[in-house]
Amino acid sequence: MREQMGQIRLHPDPDLSTDEHRERVTDGMFQIAQSGRPRTGFDPAHGGGGDVGGVVTAFQMLGYGDLSLLVKAGVQWGLFGGAVQELGTARHHDRYLRAIMDGDLPGCFAMTETGHGSDVQNLGTTATYDPATQEFVVHTPGPSARKDYIGNAARDGRMAVVFAQLITGGRSHGVHALLVPIRSGSGAALPGVTITDCGRKAGLNGVDNGRLAFDHVRVPREALLNRFADVAPDGTYSSSIENETRRFFTMLGTLVRGRISVAGGAGSAAQKALAIAVRYGETRRQFSDPATGEEVVVLDYLAHQRKLLPALATTYALHFAQEELVSAMHDVQAPGAASDEDAQRALETKAAGVKAVGTWHATATIQACREACGGAGYLAENLLPQLKADTDVFTTFEGDNTVLLQLVAKGLLSEYGARVKGLSPLGMARFVGDQVAGAVVERSGVQALVGQVRHRDLRDRAYQRRLLADREEHLLASLARRLRAALAPGADQFGIFNAAQNHLLRAARAHVDRVVFDAFAAAVERTGDAGVRALLAQVCDLHALSVIEAERAWFVEHGRFTAARSRAVTAAVNELCGALRPHARTLVDGFGIPEGWLACPLLGIEAPAPPAHALT
Repeated sequence: MREQMGQIRLHPDPDLSTDEHRERVTDGMFQIAQSGRPRTGFDPAHGGGGDVGGVVTAFQMLGYGDLSLLVKAGVQWGLFGGAVQELGTARHHDRYLRAIMDGDLPGCFAMTETGHGSDVQNLGTTATYDPATQEFVVHTPGPSARKDYIGNAARDGRMAVVFAQLITGGRSHGVHALLVPIRSGSGAALPGVTITDCGRKAGLNGVDNGRLAFDHVRVPREALLNRFADVAPDGTYSSSIENETRRFFTMLGTLVRGRISVAGGAGSAAQKALAIAVRYGETRRQFSDPATGEEVVVLDYLAHQRKLLPALATTYALHFAQEELVSAMHDVQAPGAASDEDAQRALETKAAGVKAVGTWHATATIQACREACGGAGYLAENLLPQLKADTDVFTTFEGDNTVLLQLVAKGLLSEYGARVKGLSPLGMARFVGDQVAGAVVERSGVQALVGQVRHRDLRDRAYQRRLLADREEHLLASLARRLRAALAPGADQFGIFNAAQNHLLRAARAHVDRVVFDAFAAAVERTGDAGVRALLAQVCDLHALSVIEAERAWFVEHGRFTAARSRAVTAAVNELCGALRPHARTLVDGFGIPEGWLACPLLGIEAPAPPAHALT
């Protein structure tokens, strides 16, 4: 993807109108389709390459260019095409997949509603089966059930995967997905389908987001994507998964690729912002050194290093976590992979956590890079404002980050409960002893002798991990104790859960912090070149200690740190920033971003002249 798109100027022009930007992005879609790369992730039985991980990795490269193109490609081949492949069966694959892969059938993923964003299980749209005609009647019963923010809907989409409450014989069977045509070949809305344009947005204006409403639109029985459930001609409902809630989450779990792709795109955007800010920081001079009388480049100031280098270290950490995530997804979802429910659940939990933390990190990092470039960073020609605008929504689409962390915590609590139940009597006694010791630490602030972290060298990798793992384990155990009250008869379950939400989110975040650290530490260990490994080890230290520094209050409050130890963490972060300052340019160059995608006056890079066939 770097080779194919690297010589094309993909920067979104802020002076383009919405229509012009959409046209430009559609042209980019055409070029991607012509390359055949979207086929990479689909089933070989239908002309695909079967390389699910490869196509997601290639998709991430688009994050270095126009993020509208990344999102529109994700809608077409990740969400729309992915839903048809993962939720459909042969009758859908044979009829539609080739046209979807080649871009000949532009489509939408119509899940979100005006009144139901994250609460997908309670969507209002209905699909009622009529056995007399063997059709489903898709209907929007009110304004809150209107499909909203739907990519590809306002201009290009001709068919939508519509998520609706499936009703047969007067009974609802929960949310299912159906293929619903929305436009004719001429581009006109089909009878019963109302399409409106979401209009100008804060960013991503090359994506034609629209709203869809259905007035008793009829589609054939075969329109139901029936991998997990089907309706017979007489209206009899059947499913291989009897439990409705389990069926619902199994269905959504197959669509995890979109969430993973968003995390990757956010990572690319953060890398691009850091490449711009670090390179500018090595040339921009401010104020004189009294000893030499010469102005100092801003990246030599500790305050400037503090803005950029810890963020750079965490961006590396998230890159390696993303690599592990994509690899796990490939193992679970590649054509022919054996069904593994436990692996699928673990993938969903990890994807939710990495997406949430990664997109929040991108938002904060791009803002820090904008500030680090001063007024120049505020100019549209220097790319950072568009990056900031285009990535802002990443924190709430493909799953609101707060809700995703709740999903992570729920999975952790389930695992925790199973682990505790499986302890032997001796193991249970030790477990209870550790819990008591932890409670003593909380109440007294005195370091317990049992099961707690001893002070060691802050640059010791095992010590860093133990600090992060101890925080994760303590938060999860204390959360489980708090929520145990909800199991009592007559308990106010919502009130107890609601009161513990902040605790729940912190436990989930602590888990993701440890997972990301582990991914980085593993990458350091498998690096063969000694010089590269030594440099990456320092970057890993900076990432770990930056996370620990941000949580110093917790470590002090819970008896893990003394005040002196807390101050030592800050001193170590400062030292690492100074040590990595000479390598900052090497580290951002390591992202391998094509120079043409960094072209801006701030860096003095001329944009490449586009070939005649390329985007203009």
